Amino acid sequence: MKKILSILLVGLISAFVISCESEDEKLILNNTTPSTLLSNKTSVVLDETMADQAAVTFTYTNPVFNPDISFTNSVELALAGTNFSPSTTVAVSKENNTFSLTHLQLNNVLAELEIAPNSAKNIEVRLKSSANSVTAFYSNVLTISMTGYTPNPDLIYPKINVPGGYAGAAGYQEWNPGDSPNLFSPEKDNKYRGFIYVTNPNSEYKFTINQDWAGDKGDDGTFTGKLVETGEQNIKAAAAGTYYLKVDWNANTYSAAIANFGVIGDATPTGWSSDTDFTYNPTTKTYVINSIALSASGIFKFRANDDWAMKFQPDANDQTIASGAAIQTYLSSEGTVTGDPNYKVSQSGNYKIELDVHNSAYYKLTLTKL
Repeated sequence: MKKILSILLVGLISAFVISCESEDEKLILNNTTPSTLLSNKTSVVLDETMADQAAVTFTYTNPVFNPDISFTNSVELALAGTNFSPSTTVAVSKENNTFSLTHLQLNNVLAELEIAPNSAKNIEVRLKSSANSVTAFYSNVLTISMTGYTPNPDLIYPKINVPGGYAGAAGYQEWNPGDSPNLFSPEKDNKYRGFIYVTNPNSEYKFTINQDWAGDKGDDGTFTGKLVETGEQNIKAAAAGTYYLKVDWNANTYSAAIANFGVIGDATPTGWSSDTDFTYNPTTKTYVINSIALSASGIFKFRANDDWAMKFQPDANDQTIASGAAIQTYLSSEGTVTGDPNYKVSQSGNYKIELDVHNSAYYKLTLTKL
């Protein structure tokens, strides 16, 4: 009977069983001291202007195991009351007893948890110590009120730069990677896309990264869309106009296509017969139609090159545009549009239209009633 009780006692105090090299060998492990977690704040309002600064600082103690084993640490965060499902984790070194999460890191956490910005929500936080892929031990749970912000897409999406001799007329500095149009990677997969505006035929440009010349790439000399880093040649824009560029940084390929946009539709003065074209404003770095009469009884679209291969179109919730409200617009050729939606206005009248395409992760459209 004593032997049976001893076996039961061991089973009750054992936290888990880890398989050793031999399938028949088992190691009984006790988590003799759990980890602890403290924070310097119980409430934080995240601020994009301090994106890289610490928002909350944590101190912790590691768990103690008997016998001693290897483990990794991470901090796990979730909306309060969800029992950490779903949750998101951030890696933490086990060599220190403190770490901080920045305003940007925490705002990204809230976005991953699909928590709307500009509203305080209680977030639970705990230290997760993983001994293997399936076994983890947890610290006490902290609750911190967090208010997120709507992020600036220019700061959260990877980008490359397009310096060149065309850039001065487009409102940037010529041949300056730090002040040039950018191509962004909306999927964060080293595939970049976006627009540049060229006023002079045969204007030249290259691609750089990190707003510097180190690692810049140009054409391999065949001008067939192949990029090289050594012995590269400048790429030429054969004609004036707006160019839609796509770059696969890892595959070393690129493409360039003319994309001059206008508005068309039965809500416009020329109906479906012809487009009213945008003009580029180098001061605002946007495309504008300063005044156009739009009818509330009709619809309109934005298309490139007087053709339908490339169209800017709305999300389902933004098909009727409110005056002065900037909304995100989507490019059909990028596969970001569902169906074939149209735009309309709720009131007839003259409008100023402004199309901001400097960031391919967030094309922005604004209509303002005059």
